[in-house]
Amino acid sequence: MGSRWVSERMDALLNQWLWRQEYWLPPGITWEDMKETEDIKYPRPRDLLFAVPFAFILTALRFLFERFVAVPLSRQMGIREKYRRKPSVKAVLEEFYSNKGKHPSQIEICYLSAECKMQIHQVEHWFRCRRNQDRPSLTKKFCEASWRFIMYLISFLIGLAVLVNKPWLWDQKEFWTDYPYQPLGFSLYCYYMLQLGFYLSLLLTLAFDIKRKDLAEQIVHHFATIFLITFSYCANYIRAGTLVMLLHDAGDHFLELAKVCNYSKWKRTCNVFFIIFALVFGITRLYLLPTRIIYSTYYSSMLRYQPFFGYYFFNALLMTLQILHFFWAFMILRMIYRFAFTGKVGNDVRSDVEESEESGQENSRPSGIETKTGYWTSNNNSVSQKIVENRINNGHSKTS
Repeated sequence: MGSRWVSERMDALLNQWLWRQEYWLPPGITWEDMKETEDIKYPRPRDLLFAVPFAFILTALRFLFERFVAVPLSRQMGIREKYRRKPSVKAVLEEFYSNKGKHPSQIEICYLSAECKMQIHQVEHWFRCRRNQDRPSLTKKFCEASWRFIMYLISFLIGLAVLVNKPWLWDQKEFWTDYPYQPLGFSLYCYYMLQLGFYLSLLLTLAFDIKRKDLAEQIVHHFATIFLITFSYCANYIRAGTLVMLLHDAGDHFLELAKVCNYSKWKRTCNVFFIIFALVFGITRLYLLPTRIIYSTYYSSMLRYQPFFGYYFFNALLMTLQILHFFWAFMILRMIYRFAFTGKVGNDVRSDVEESEESGQENSRPSGIETKTGYWTSNNNSVSQKIVENRINNGHSKTS
């Protein structure tokens, strides 16, 4: 009896605060109007729970794919790891690296060299080696890009097969025909579970994935996409939601394929696929998404219903994605600019480039350190070293 009372209480709270019909349905429509029959099925929020175990299944499949398919394939495609020299064990430098930063300033390098009794160029060399140790290997990059290429391609092909005979693929006004009384077909449900499960798996593996410079934007994108998929399903925005997912998958597999070719040193093939990706990205996300889908969800939907919470929330999520698209379009244009002047795309602007362990050693003794009071020349290196040592010694004497 106690568990039954708790269950009923939880259902009452959810119905009162989360599943209120004015949040999810247009004015004048109630949950009673959306009752299912033997022939007609509507989206139900509890259906989305299947995506959680499916996300874990995809995560397990990814690790199996990377170990038994992607790694051997990377060897066949000629990917070989560069030897990375391990830095010597220096507790002081390791503590600074872990707690204060990976890129010390020139003044900090002078202090560290004095404290560790090392030359300045040796400290710089230690930090270069240590940073390279933390950078992901080419094999890891190849495996990650290969998995995403497979998933984006499968999602795009399934979405295209599901939507090719649907009227709203060609006419977005069909989003709102008979809305919200639009039955949910089994193929549309499977497409939604595939997409939601995949993006949930991306969140599960985020801690193990390669950290790129746009990590924050990636996290926002994943959460916005998950909310968009979830809300569009619950509010029966299935037609608009499926088309949004199809447009996003149309170009992503070209980007991941370009990365695979780049890691394999197939530069010309990489350039071709990247240019194709840039063109598809511009057409689908900078033109079709705002002019066809967002225009329909923002304007055409109001020709039938008055605004409600779901209308504002759904369009806010779409606008969040569109802002991120403009951000990534700027990064793509930077890479195209490089291609136009150098003839090659070059490295992903979101990724760190591995440093040469020998870089800077020909100028290992810096010609000078710019300060507010003047300029120390290389002839005064010994003097500056003594000043640093005196400061450290004075600091120790004051604390003792």
